[in-house]
Amino acid sequence: MVSNPQPPGEAFTYRGPPSINSRSAATRRHRSSRSHAGGASVRLQNEFPNFLQTGDVEIIISADGQERRYMLHRLILAQCSGFFEAGTSEDWSRAQARAHAAETGTVQAGVLPRIGEDDDPSSNLGQRSFSSPPTQDKLRWRYELDWGTSEDEVPMLPATTTLFGGDSLPRPSPLPNKPPTPSTGFFRSMANLSAMQSASHIPQSYPPGNPENDVIRDYDNLFRIFYNYSPSLDAVNIAESYVQCKTLLALADMYDALEVVGPRIDHHLLQFQSRLWKQIAKYPPSYLKLGYLARSKVIFSEALVHVVGQWPSGSNQLRHSVPESVIELIEDKVDELKEKKAKTEARLFRLTLTTIRGERVTPNNAYLDWLALSLFRQWLAENTTPPPPPNSDNRRPAPSQPQPLPLNSGNLYRLLGVGGSSYLTHEELKRFIRIRPDEYSRDSLKKFEKRMEEIKNMAKELVRPLMRNYLELDMGRDGGGLGYLTCTRVEEADYPWLDSPGL
Repeated sequence: MVSNPQPPGEAFTYRGPPSINSRSAATRRHRSSRSHAGGASVRLQNEFPNFLQTGDVEIIISADGQERRYMLHRLILAQCSGFFEAGTSEDWSRAQARAHAAETGTVQAGVLPRIGEDDDPSSNLGQRSFSSPPTQDKLRWRYELDWGTSEDEVPMLPATTTLFGGDSLPRPSPLPNKPPTPSTGFFRSMANLSAMQSASHIPQSYPPGNPENDVIRDYDNLFRIFYNYSPSLDAVNIAESYVQCKTLLALADMYDALEVVGPRIDHHLLQFQSRLWKQIAKYPPSYLKLGYLARSKVIFSEALVHVVGQWPSGSNQLRHSVPESVIELIEDKVDELKEKKAKTEARLFRLTLTTIRGERVTPNNAYLDWLALSLFRQWLAENTTPPPPPNSDNRRPAPSQPQPLPLNSGNLYRLLGVGGSSYLTHEELKRFIRIRPDEYSRDSLKKFEKRMEEIKNMAKELVRPLMRNYLELDMGRDGGGLGYLTCTRVEEADYPWLDSPGL
């Protein structure tokens, strides 16, 4: 076969079967649609924390050499936070933009007029926007964390820039005689977009002990909750988890987002179950405040029962840290508990025994029964009366046997509620009868113990309402070592945030 050379300048082409040619053409047509401007095409990220295609609020959190950038949605931020709802309102934003332009004597980037289809191309050439066909203007916002000028100031997110423009529009070039400000641009270059952090790349743990790292963690958790992501909170150490929840709630309170953040905190802490109840018993005022901020009925009521039982021991810690409505609720519950105790105590002192003929026992008709009743009342008086004050003069009292300290109200009523040999035991009764040897005998001791058991059973029924436990904490038979009553019941109408406007 003889091959003929191709003329110069004419490319050699191989013509295959039609099917192959059609596929090649389709492939070429598909590839020709790619954009090669600026190198390889980069697909814009559109997921938390950077919704680069649909987001309209840029938030920058910088601390300790670290920087977190978020591109979020005004709609979601405004729904979750009263701060962002007010700060991103259209009227307020445009007013701020006009005020800024009036102060600086410049036009803010993005506010430049656009050339419409009916506009004269020869007019406003100096203010022409370098963008695609005109679209409806859309507000955009930019927030950057401000640490203030002193250590006492709380870091806040002031609105540093308010931008206007259409969706996915590049930032217009700055006006002449203005220095370039690339670091404050709303959109980064295409090369930087690919390096933006996604939700999976944000660290889930932060080095402890650094307040600036804690601030980054709290803001990250705040925005996670806004987008229905689980916050990064300690699920093992309940003490560390409490600190993280406390700072996150303080941040949510500052940005008027407790209604959204509170249920997340409540759900996280309730997973500790019994460990949570023990922690609340150790630090009831702290958890009362946390439960109030988190709008947690379970945590708030659990802590309230402890606070009311111990009052006024926690009053100094709560007076200036919770609203007055919470203090009023505590004082009302304390008054109710005092009233219950006073009525029960009066009934205990009025306990009496009767003879076979239905008469009250006296030294004349039933001397031994009267002794049992007198001993019970004496024991009750010693444990319900505060100890006498020390002598005003410097004379020392005569030496005698050390007197036992009176029981606190919680332990006293729990002993009465248990009854039996928990108090005034067999040895104590035997010792009491032997004070008068001429009247002591086995039969008299048995009768004395029988009548004392009747008194104890009556007292047990009287204190039953005070023995109710409205705690989730399992206190056992001995009350779990608590020296106060836990019979305070928290009703649905008692939660103070249900009556507070805007909560």
